[in-house]
Amino acid sequence: MVTGDGAYIKKINRSLILKTIIEHGMISRAELAKITGLNKATISIQVAALLEEDLIYETQQEHNAVGRRPIMLSIKRDVGYVLGIDLDYKEIQYTLSDLLGYPVHHEKIFLDSEDYEEIVLLLVEHIQKYHKNCSHSRYGLISTVIGIHGTVNKEEEDIFFIPRYKWHSKSLKSDLKEKVNFDLNIHIENNANLSSYAEKVYHYHKSDNLLNIILSSGIGAGIMVDGHIHKGYHGYAGEMGHMIISPEGALCKCGNHGCWELYAAEPRLYEQLAQRLDKPVITQNEFYNLVNEKHPIVYEEMEIFIKYLSIGLNNIINLYNPETIVLNSEVLQAYPNVIEKIKGNLVSSVSQYGEIVLSKLGKDACIMGACAIAIQNFFEVPELIFSDSEKHIPFTNHKIEILNN
Repeated sequence: MVTGDGAYIKKINRSLILKTIIEHGMISRAELAKITGLNKATISIQVAALLEEDLIYETQQEHNAVGRRPIMLSIKRDVGYVLGIDLDYKEIQYTLSDLLGYPVHHEKIFLDSEDYEEIVLLLVEHIQKYHKNCSHSRYGLISTVIGIHGTVNKEEEDIFFIPRYKWHSKSLKSDLKEKVNFDLNIHIENNANLSSYAEKVYHYHKSDNLLNIILSSGIGAGIMVDGHIHKGYHGYAGEMGHMIISPEGALCKCGNHGCWELYAAEPRLYEQLAQRLDKPVITQNEFYNLVNEKHPIVYEEMEIFIKYLSIGLNNIINLYNPETIVLNSEVLQAYPNVIEKIKGNLVSSVSQYGEIVLSKLGKDACIMGACAIAIQNFFEVPELIFSDSEKHIPFTNHKIEILNN
């Protein structure tokens, strides 16, 4: 039983009510009481407060039954916005989301520079632009969460290392807060952690033990244990690309030999194909065309790629016994029957897992996870579920016009 003073209990009840309204999209007071177990008086008091804060609104449902039409409660999704940012190598993606996790604006910019100070100023410029364009809403721009393709300290949220930029020990959060000309909640998080969170929030709601493996620039993993992101002691858990699978293998930039990402990350596959096909590079579109043509060299290299991918997955499965493994890879999306082929390589009688699936979010996973975490923090709910249910109010006409100056 939860005990505490009245203010604490009220906060718990508020969180439970908001969580339930978000999950169901539209719900009556009676259903709220039934699902949460709270009495009608508590529901009435809490709902009145949320209406006054402009966080929810009421609608009256049409129905053919005799009697009074039920009054439904929904989140007022356009009273505030959150900004998700994916800071990748040579590009930055920005997604502005309403309070139900629906994107209302998205843009991608390409970078000419790898200089930390220049990129900080660019981030500041865009954050301030989004803040200005959200000023019409009651709560404005509530928060921004930035996904980093590297290691992030969990206490101060400082960047420990971003391999492709070669940035060491950068206080991005502090630098942004110092330069942004208004008060804003800013959080920094590893991209794989955000991606795993997005997979749970948007698709795999009931999977409390979920692993999200990203095979793009290297191999990173987001780990959900008992419904929470597992970060490890410093915050650096999930760097599974540097698990050694071949002790006498190739030298990795990390200093070890035979790291997993040297054999089962997408760049390695493209390098191998370019070498065997005697081309300087292989583009993504060229790869897709070659797969569609069933080019024998591509199929040979893909079988090798899947073999090494499966070796790493076998190790991870034995370590974590996951319920759901989500593989985020455009290469795997393009290859036929790939999940069956991977499962065929996982033959150990010891290794146990629930399911292996391909990500439905793809490259948007990081940025959608960033938006979702910002929304969860704003509402202060213990768990966030964005359902695809038709009960959600359809997204209609509140897109944000973003100014360029």
